[in-house]
Amino acid sequence: MASFTYPSEKFSVARSTLMLPHPRGEAASITDAFRSCLLGLASVDKNTLNDDARQWIMDLDDLMNTDGLEDPDGKKGLWMVKAETLTDEQKSQLSLVIDSLAVWFKSQVRGG
Repeated sequence: MASFTYPSEKFSVARSTLMLPHPRGEAASITDAFRSCLLGLASVDKNTLNDDARQWIMDLDDLMNTDGLEDPDGKKGLWMVKAETLTDEQKSQLSLVIDSLAVWFKSQVRGG
């Protein structure tokens, strides 16, 4: 069975990062959450996940997608640009997807 301890930890961090307050600003918190999610999924074999988890990851990939975005000065980074352009609906969806994955990975660590 696959070990989901590391993804569980990273998605827990991502979820916490999205909680208030945002001392460096909301976009910076979202960018940090993106980073935690990327790290959490780096070694996950998506074939070992159930359909729900795979769908949440596809939704997350869509929300994190930076195709077509530009960072004209090269100082912010594309994830920061993406975070700044998310709608309130997308931010809500991001929180829900990250929470769902955090709960799912944690349940797998605890024996599913």
